[in-house]
Amino acid sequence: MYKHWIFDWSGTLVDDLALVVSATNHVMQHYQKPLFERESFRESFCLPYAEFYEEMLPEVPLEDIEERFREGFAISNEAVPVLPHAAEFLELLQQHGHSMYILTSMDQIAFEQQQQDNGLYPYFKQTYSGVLDKRELIHTIIAEHQLDHTETVFLGDMVHDIETAHHGGIASIALETGYDSAERLSTANPTMLVSNLSALRPLVVSS
Repeated sequence: MYKHWIFDWSGTLVDDLALVVSATNHVMQHYQKPLFERESFRESFCLPYAEFYEEMLPEVPLEDIEERFREGFAISNEAVPVLPHAAEFLELLQQHGHSMYILTSMDQIAFEQQQQDNGLYPYFKQTYSGVLDKRELIHTIIAEHQLDHTETVFLGDMVHDIETAHHGGIASIALETGYDSAERLSTANPTMLVSNLSALRPLVVSS
């Protein structure tokens, strides 16, 4: 069915929500704004993150916000574990000869460190990180790797990921493991909506 799998990172393969909330609250505290609880952050956050901060801190340049966020990221003690079933699913795809890619808005340095720390680096043919708006790069990825649109799928945990797949003319799989709720994800009309990656095993073993 699908031979080429493009993954989001945060909330799709790793659980970095606690870390991101911590770093975001570092930003909010710096500018003397109310802090977020985990669920209030999930309800408010969106991608591209520039739009989120435009609403939260409209008077602050994005470059300054990013600098404060990196500070918060660096000093936080929150762990970033691999999500349940993620490593096993990537191993399954590799065993069946499927190609895998990463498309994430996470800062490149932070992403590469997390990828190394969690041992997921060997699975991916290429990674694209620090991408502010994923819709601007999806066509490039498809063209660079000569991916057949009918055999390519983008997996993510946020509405922006599903919108990116639609923009690229490829299938989308929404995961309930991260930032956006199932209700919010369903409004974006993904090809599939699943609770976690283990639900996708039949797509691989039967292909």
